[in-house]
Amino acid sequence: MIRQSLISLCLLAGIAHAQPAPDAPPSTKASTDAPKAAFEWFEYSGADPSDAAFKPGPGQYANPILKGTYPDPAVMRVGKDFYLVSSTFAWFPGLPVFHSTDLVHWNQIGNAIDRPGMLDFKRLGLSRAVFAPTLSHHDGLFYILNTCVDCGGNFLITAKDPKGPWSDPVWLPAVEGIDPYLFFDDNGRALIVFNGEPPGKPEYSGHRAIWAIAYDVKTQKTVGERKLLLDKGVNPAAKPIWPEGPHILKKDGWYYLVAAEGGTAEGHSQVVLRSKSAWGPYAPYADNPILTQRGLPADRPYPITSAGHATLVDTPDGKWWATFLAVRPYGDDLYNTGRETFLLPLEWKDGWPVILENGKTIPYVHAKPDLPATTPTPSPTTGAFTARDEFDGKTLPLNWVTMRIPQERWWRMESGKLILKARPETIGGKTQPSFWGRRQQHINASASTLMRFDPRAAGDKAGMVAVQNDDHFFFLGLSQDAAGRTRIVLDRRTGPNDPVEGVEVASAPFTLKAGAPVWLKITARGGLYDFSYALAPDQWTVLKAGEDGTILSTKKAGGFVGALLGVYAHQGQAQKAKDQ
Repeated sequence: MIRQSLISLCLLAGIAHAQPAPDAPPSTKASTDAPKAAFEWFEYSGADPSDAAFKPGPGQYANPILKGTYPDPAVMRVGKDFYLVSSTFAWFPGLPVFHSTDLVHWNQIGNAIDRPGMLDFKRLGLSRAVFAPTLSHHDGLFYILNTCVDCGGNFLITAKDPKGPWSDPVWLPAVEGIDPYLFFDDNGRALIVFNGEPPGKPEYSGHRAIWAIAYDVKTQKTVGERKLLLDKGVNPAAKPIWPEGPHILKKDGWYYLVAAEGGTAEGHSQVVLRSKSAWGPYAPYADNPILTQRGLPADRPYPITSAGHATLVDTPDGKWWATFLAVRPYGDDLYNTGRETFLLPLEWKDGWPVILENGKTIPYVHAKPDLPATTPTPSPTTGAFTARDEFDGKTLPLNWVTMRIPQERWWRMESGKLILKARPETIGGKTQPSFWGRRQQHINASASTLMRFDPRAAGDKAGMVAVQNDDHFFFLGLSQDAAGRTRIVLDRRTGPNDPVEGVEVASAPFTLKAGAPVWLKITARGGLYDFSYALAPDQWTVLKAGEDGTILSTKKAGGFVGALLGVYAHQGQAQKAKDQ
């Protein structure tokens, strides 16, 4: 922890979205001579078929409320304010924190994991690291409990202001497994509930259990032994899989254990049990699940699938709502937008919370909560929209992320430009490359930018990237070949057997004066992606159309994340060797 804190202090001012510090003096000739790519703006635009088919009218809102890869949404109310945090896995900064007053419109106010030294993502795959976070509030302090998968286990961080800064992690070695949640009872006592291994040998794949352990607020430590709350699931005879994401809430003298079940794919669901004691025993609701989309006709129009991992929240007027994840496929379980955040009202039926009756489809449009409107945000999260980042501030927008955690400052904001230093780290190398990007939030979307870049040696490249993970991405941009020619190229990586920099699938000779701009654009049309460039504004030339974009889908690329669109710079190995 001491070592991590020292690293954090050294780099806090310059890393991620904290106040940037001046670039450090170059320590080697390579850092001085490495080529740099300058991006003057980045524009994203998206609109889905469902946006036209289901237009919200007065007093209505549209689902999803957070488009793009915002999975495992945990929501909480403090007074009249609502806060939400979602998973980010190995993207950094991690765990975005949102604020709302109406549960529909959300403004990102921070990132809970926002500096090096808090965690170490190593060379983890992009669907490892920080899984489902949970939010709690007690005695003026905000808590996030989370799991760093393959990078430390379960931990908590705290903040007096949800905008941050959040504390360094406090590790919870007695809390095994994943998905910890901190519940505060009326008497101030607390317990942590989490997913873990079953009490005996697992009887089948996906056999897990829900456990609880006491927590001492003053010492920030767990107390005593853990206790089993739920083994297998609500119907053990059916061999249910992956009871996870547990929360406890108290209402009318009952303690409710709410959890996901069935895995995060099309069999996903939400279930509930209750007890007169926080420690159980818990009895399941007879009509579980209280939310699912499994079993519905596969050919239904505008399908929403994989719904679950819900969090329940009440409003000041006593109404109840639920945030949860679901996906919007454009084909047979094909989606590039990742697991998104949806919102639905919750009804209490005979003392049980029900989000959606079995057999009903999740609506794209619903009546809004009767709550005061949230101040509009410059970064919309729902419906059809266009968002343009001019890079005219001192820091990147809060919704921009990179792969894993930077340990040096290889970018800067200067004179209305985002400038990336080209480095040997590659987009496909499970390292920390010179990449920044934002989520693809629509099935049909486009992203474009204006770039200035002068490659110096073979292998130097810079441009745009559409990426799902290290093994599945597209690169569109300028590159210098072995003969010293600058070309516009499209590279593609379809799996781990392809070279880490991808395979060239299209190129064109390119004559560009030093310092002159080139415009780049990536267009997504469901499972098809088009790649274009221009030498003058809006004079687009299509380099390649109709590329197979399903390689960016969760079904083909695997994992838990959606596609990101962003900018990237890479220094060729030949130039690196020459500089050294």
